[in-house]
Amino acid sequence: MMQDEDLGGTPRRNIFSQGLMRLSQVYQGYLDVWTPHAISRWIFAAFLLAIFILRILLTQGWYIVTYALGIYHLNLFIAFLTPKIDPAMDFDDGDGPELPTRSNEEFRPFIRRLPEFKFWYSVTKSTIFGMVCTLFDCFNIPVFWPILVMYFITLFCITMKRQIKHMVKYRYLPFTHGKPKYQNHEDTSRLIHPK
Repeated sequence: MMQDEDLGGTPRRNIFSQGLMRLSQVYQGYLDVWTPHAISRWIFAAFLLAIFILRILLTQGWYIVTYALGIYHLNLFIAFLTPKIDPAMDFDDGDGPELPTRSNEEFRPFIRRLPEFKFWYSVTKSTIFGMVCTLFDCFNIPVFWPILVMYFITLFCITMKRQIKHMVKYRYLPFTHGKPKYQNHEDTSRLIHPK
């Protein structure tokens, strides 16, 4: 007996894979709805993080899970601040590439290694995963938490110092707030020759 695949037709999927595909499509639809609402997304992520921290403070445990979540969020933040193409790796000239500083230089926009939506998505997923981990006692490893806090603060300061030095050396700002906004040619011609 010949199968549909042998006849060149599309293979039939079982009910489980069809249901899984439909669930994936619905999930992607919800993500697509959330995409343009950056402020609402980050408020939701901050709310989840506040619930996680409240759970840690009330239960007085799961400090290793909290430390691991903090390190993961720090790595995500560094990837968010870093350009996609690292200027330190481009050795065309002696100092490496720099962003344009004059109007006659080529415009190269800042493209992040980790886009904002993926940053939010990873923070939200990891916070939910951390909350799920606090439901199991096997992850509640006894540890002296002030050492973890001091180690995290030290790691944060060293990492951010290195990132800020990188930003200063290659002259880039990962944020758009406060950057000068230039008018295009049509806007300047209207200012010079009003109708």
